[in-house]
Amino acid sequence: MATRAEILEELGLAPTWRLRSRDDDATVGADRAVPADARLARIARLDLDALASDTADCTACGLCRTRKMVVPGVGDARADWMFVGEAPGAEEDERGEPFVGQAGRLLDNMLAALGLGRRRGVYIANVLKCRPPNNRTPEPAEVAACRPYLERQIELVAPKLVVALGRSAASTLLGVDASIASLRGRVHRLHGRPLVVTYHPAYLLRSLPDKAKAWEDLLFARRLLRDGAA
Repeated sequence: MATRAEILEELGLAPTWRLRSRDDDATVGADRAVPADARLARIARLDLDALASDTADCTACGLCRTRKMVVPGVGDARADWMFVGEAPGAEEDERGEPFVGQAGRLLDNMLAALGLGRRRGVYIANVLKCRPPNNRTPEPAEVAACRPYLERQIELVAPKLVVALGRSAASTLLGVDASIASLRGRVHRLHGRPLVVTYHPAYLLRSLPDKAKAWEDLLFARRLLRDGAA
């Protein structure tokens, strides 16, 4: 008596198993197949709306497989202030907007105290446009893949001042490996623009005493703008 496997094979219905190869990921990693110079040239021509669409189609790193939504950025396209964080979290991944969870509400309150808002005088973005699984630290290859988008956002918005939120964002933007304590309280430069470093709002939720220090950093940044140092 023929076995079930033999019957299926005779009918042409038996599954064919094979080892997965890199070619199977060709559609997922299509952006990685594009020459680096061509990708950079394409991103350099994008406006903010086109950039958001481009990030939605991006497959330059493995985060495209695990994200729910890309989180390109939000705010005033001609903002004086630009805030840059590390990467989207779980709520941002669900909604496609940066800083919308508890940390986002804290940032909104701090902006309001300065007379600003996320769509008024401010543009908010992250180094990464996709959430790393379990909010792990971004890998160097992921940062490298997303960096051109951030650079283009900075170029398009042309802020008078950049505020790096947290050590990871500061390290990426400044190309240094240093503590927040050593970077706070002084003016750094990013493509000729002043950059101020402060704590990430998510950290402040865990370390309430440092809220006062973060507020000092924002007041320092505001003085730079008012005094024309920016």
